[in-house]
Amino acid sequence: MDVRKLKSFVKIIDIGSITRASAILHIAQPALSQQIAALEAHYGKPLLIRSKRGVTPTEAGKVLYRHSQLILRQMDEAELDIASASEEITGVVRVGLAPMGLGALLAAQLIKGIRESHPGIVLYINENVGGGAMSEQIMMGKMDVALIFDPGAIPSLAFERIATEDLQFVTISEDFEAGTEVDFEDAIARRMILPSKIHTLRQVIDTTLGRVGLTARVVCETESMSVLSNALGEGLGDAILPRSAAKAVKRRVPETRICGIKKPNMKTNMSVCWSAQLALSEATNVVREELVRMAREMVK
Repeated sequence: MDVRKLKSFVKIIDIGSITRASAILHIAQPALSQQIAALEAHYGKPLLIRSKRGVTPTEAGKVLYRHSQLILRQMDEAELDIASASEEITGVVRVGLAPMGLGALLAAQLIKGIRESHPGIVLYINENVGGGAMSEQIMMGKMDVALIFDPGAIPSLAFERIATEDLQFVTISEDFEAGTEVDFEDAIARRMILPSKIHTLRQVIDTTLGRVGLTARVVCETESMSVLSNALGEGLGDAILPRSAAKAVKRRVPETRICGIKKPNMKTNMSVCWSAQLALSEATNVVREELVRMAREMVK
């Protein structure tokens, strides 16, 4: 199998257009179409659905796209490892930090620690997607390692549990005293700033709401710590967050009051996640070990 055909196929799926992929890859459109035809002949199934709006993968195309991502990533890793074969560990490592979790406190320390111990490693850090999406990106080879809300056992992924955190009520209201406990019913009666419904944290909150027969007064949905902190600082709403994320908000908004939640108590699990199917590069192993160590130190 010609790796160039797989690269072309992946680019076409990513862009959704053979014409635009042709321009980006600097390959004539007829030649690009021939490459796809060769792939379809090889696998004996159509891989693309063509329409006036562009192209989308068939079910077989989706399977090939997923495997192509893994193959191309391994090829890239091999080239990097061979090119950098020396005593110094080098490479780019793509790190995911789930928003509204422990990663909110960890990013700067991780960058500093890796820079000091392995200056040849460059980190690409992303916290713009929720834990579920990050685990999917690791499965597709688009991300190397992530600190996420634990989604439970997934055969193609490996997890190392870092911490179980209680959820906290976060507010700037003088009606609440920092360090005390509030009932869930009293907390959720406030105007709330919550993550979207696909976020693991929101699912924990919604499950509790359903169990006690309450609804939340949601004024805004966001996974952005900066948006949340600014809105909370302006008194536009309150939040329910893991303890580490609540501390991160307090760093941005010193007047933040953090209260425990009782009746019922809620918890989330944070884990470091990586692929169980792909061999990790030396650089990725270094970052994974450092991420685990720092995260555990932070929750002690």
